[in-house]
Order: sequence, then structure tokens, then C-alpha cells
Amino acid sequence: MGSQSIPAKSLNLGVLDMVPLLPGNRPEQAVQWAGELARRAEAWGYTRYWTSEHHDMEGLASSSPEVLLAHIGAVTRKIKLGAGAILLPHYSPVKVAEWFHLLAALYPGRVELGLGRAPGGGPHASMALSGNFLQHVAELPQTMEALLALLEGTYEYEQVRVFARPMPEQPPALWMLGTNRKSADYAARYSTGYAFGQFMSEQDTRDMLSMYRSGFQPSKRMDKPRTMVAVGAICASTNEQAQRWAAQITMGDPAMRANWLVGTASDVAERLRSLQVEYDNDEFLLVTPIPDYEQRLQSYRLIAEAVNSSCDSK
Repeated sequence: MGSQSIPAKSLNLGVLDMVPLLPGNRPEQAVQWAGELARRAEAWGYTRYWTSEHHDMEGLASSSPEVLLAHIGAVTRKIKLGAGAILLPHYSPVKVAEWFHLLAALYPGRVELGLGRAPGGGPHASMALSGNFLQHVAELPQTMEALLALLEGTYEYEQVRVFARPMPEQPPALWMLGTNRKSADYAARYSTGYAFGQFMSEQDTRDMLSMYRSGFQPSKRMDKPRTMVAVGAICASTNEQAQRWAAQITMGDPAMRANWLVGTASDVAERLRSLQVEYDNDEFLLVTPIPDYEQRLQSYRLIAEAVNSSCDSK
């Protein structure tokens, strides 16, 4: 598709950082790089920094998004701060609401609570964290309803009102993350935004977004559907270099990685613009798991500069 056929709509880009712990580095270095990525992303025009939740995974230092986001907020000024995602089956809805109410009080208007249904680790780590995970997944509708009531200040326990204090003036924006139909159904039913993890899913993105939009139930919380797509993106100064960087990545199977955006800045920016039209979606999270911290920064910078340049020229 030629660039002239793509409209000059606003395109919001965010970072999804799994906080990789690269070989030869310590956890202290991994979290320092997370802060540096967030600072740079803000300066380059990214609208949000989200971090994931994983447990007992040797190559990741992202077990507690709620803790890391408190730090990221302190070293940035305006970029939105999000969890991608808090894995709700593991936790009491009261505690999740307290975490994100406090973050929203610290950083008004910047906090986004993304929720997920996955265990985020192996079976032993999941059992050690919260016991019978499958039972908690089965109870997720009740947990979700309790969380929504807590975020809205209407929750009752044994007919007594309980608040997840502090109660910020601007509560966190709510999203459901996922890679399949079930997460789309939950997002539509509970009128949250829907973030589809294309980079780790073999499902058709258009189908998942359409399913969410057609089933969306408006509420006071959100009156119309809102979508975001997380894509794998690897960018370098030449296509050959980008392909070499991409070849080092072990995340996901080859079928999943076939949908990743790999190439020069103009290539990746053009592909994002095409996906913006194809999906009718104006917000993307970029996942860039290059196993080199400096190269990751370079990839994010090149993409932002190309997207911003295409916006300015239209």
C-alpha cells in the first residue's frame, strides 16, 4: 500500500517492556534500563509505557508491575503508566484496587490498569503464588465484578461498604489484555478497553477486534469500545541489520513472529500506518525483545522518528 493512500490520522505508540534480564547483566541493571527506556520513550513521543507481569522466569525482571510503575512515574513527567497486565486470578481484587488507586493518586491522569487471565509463569510458580490457579480463573467473573465495584467506590462486604483507599479523583483507566476470544468477551462484557496481543497470538487480529466491538456493552465506565494492538517491532538503519537483530529473538514460535514488523524505520512506520487502517485502530504497543539494551533503544527511537515525520509531512 502506498503512503499516499494512508490517511494522516493520529497514531499513538506505546512501549510494552518485559524488562529483559540479558546475559551478563544483573537485575539492578535490568530495572535501570527500564527507567532509561521510559525516559527516552517519553522524549521521543511515545504516549505510554506498560510493563508486564511474569514469575520465576530467568530472563525477565518484571514480577511486580505495580512496584516498577511507581519508579517509572518518578523518573518521567507525562507518559502514561500501565500494567500489561496484572494477572487478576492471582490476587485479591481489594489489593489490586489499592495498588492502582495509590498509583493514580501519585500520578493523576497517567495510570492505566491492564488486566490479564494468564498465569505468567510455570505451574509450580503459579501454585506457590496463589494456590489453585484454575479455580481462580473459574472465579474470574466474580473477581472482576468485585474489582470494578472497588474502583467505582460501590463495593460491599457483608453489606458493609469497603473502600480501596486512597480514592483518587481520577481512577485508573481500565483495559483487558489477551490473545483469544475469552479476553475479548470479558472486555466487551465489562466495558473496558481491549488490548490484543498480536505479537504472541495466532488468532486473526481483525476477528478479535470485531468480536470485542460487536459485543461491547456501554456503561458509565466507558461509553464506546477502545482498542489497542501489541505488535512485535524490530527496526534498524538497514533491512539487513533489522533481520539480523530479529534472528536473535527466541520469543514465540515462527508462526507468531511472521507477523512482526521488521525492517527500516520507513518500512515499519508504513506498515504501522497500514495496520492502523486495516484494524481501524489508532493505538499500538510495540514489543521489541532485541537481546541488547542499546539496540532496543535504537529500534524504538527510529520507529518514533519515522512515525512522527510521516505525521508532520501530511
